[in-house]
Amino acid sequence: MTMDTDVPALRSLAQTYFDAAYEMDAEKFASIFHPSSSVTKVAEDGNVGVTPIASWLAVVRNTKAPKQLGFEREDQILSIDVERELALLKIRLRIPPRSFTDLLSCLKVNGTWKIVQKVMTSKV
Repeated sequence: MTMDTDVPALRSLAQTYFDAAYEMDAEKFASIFHPSSSVTKVAEDGNVGVTPIASWLAVVRNTKAPKQLGFEREDQILSIDVERELALLKIRLRIPPRSFTDLLSCLKVNGTWKIVQKVMTSKV
């Protein structure tokens, strides 16, 4: 895969991410996250909170989907930065009542882009 196909592949990954978030589809999320990835944010106690992807997916499985609740879909790619086998996607999406901004660190693993780290923030 060359740079010419990397950006479209990463846009496709972001679209899968948005679809998974709107549908709260843990299996769809699992298809784009590397199994050793994690989700990082500032926790309620003000410290860094790191959640292994398997634990995060368990939460997703128990969350009502915005689609199921009848909410309109709101998501966008803010930026894509690619450097060889490394990419950073900045995205924004809404899962009512919160709006999320996520930085998705991706690596091209065996020719396929995978999210290896999600760093997120959200606000009501």
